[in-house]
Amino acid sequence: MKKGMITGRSPGSVLLAGARLFEAMKRVLIAGIFAGAAALFACSGAFATPSTMYWTACIMDVQPAGVWHVTYDTYSTRRVGEDFSTDLGLTYGFKLSGDVGMEVGVDWLSRTTYPFYFNAKAGIAEGALSSGSPGIGLGIFNVGTKKGDAAAGIGGTNQNVIHVELGKTFGDVRLHAGYYNGNDNILVSSTGAKEDDGFMIAFDYGFEPVEDADGSYNKYILAGDWASGDNLLGGGGVGLFWFFTRNASLLMGPVWFNDQGLNGKMKWTTQLDVNF
Repeated sequence: MKKGMITGRSPGSVLLAGARLFEAMKRVLIAGIFAGAAALFACSGAFATPSTMYWTACIMDVQPAGVWHVTYDTYSTRRVGEDFSTDLGLTYGFKLSGDVGMEVGVDWLSRTTYPFYFNAKAGIAEGALSSGSPGIGLGIFNVGTKKGDAAAGIGGTNQNVIHVELGKTFGDVRLHAGYYNGNDNILVSSTGAKEDDGFMIAFDYGFEPVEDADGSYNKYILAGDWASGDNLLGGGGVGLFWFFTRNASLLMGPVWFNDQGLNGKMKWTTQLDVNF
């Protein structure tokens, strides 16, 4: 930006305008996600879950157009009463326009009063914009149905987390990096401090390629990620995907958390994923 382009506006007013623009974007995304979810229910009457790497949403991919994705995720521990709710879902991908793909859906969490969390994401594949261009993802997840305010002691599920990612392949390894920002009335630390945003990093490495009628795919993928922030989202881990067919995989591994006052100690995740 050339010097003088914002002459007469104080830094505070510029920041305020930026904050208002960000909140406006969030409202548009939330409206879009509910519209997309309504279309999803009209087609199937099922639930859906967003694309993730391991623990975080830090991945450049979106679900391929016309493909459904069923997931069943657990986070368990030997410590009594510390298991997370089971996550059951289904994601649907479709072509938004040109090189832009999109997915929409809803999470359903067991043992919760307000179990539904909506999500949506748009993405551009790596190399689609130009030779060597990164993959790009922009979305929102954990759009809950119960408004809350942690400072007032009112629990809620409307985390409304906007996230953006970039990803690039280097040989057999893919690297991803992103940023997230959510509802500061919900995303707080165990001490009550506002912790509504953070950075994310991730990698995945596929090996032992196998052939089937549709071509080649990796039988195993080593993956890991981490999100900053002393909130419900902060943490990460490393695990191994085993693809027993092209369209079905089992992931297992540990997850650690930045704020154990919120999420407790390490959990063991088991995630079953199926495309159809």
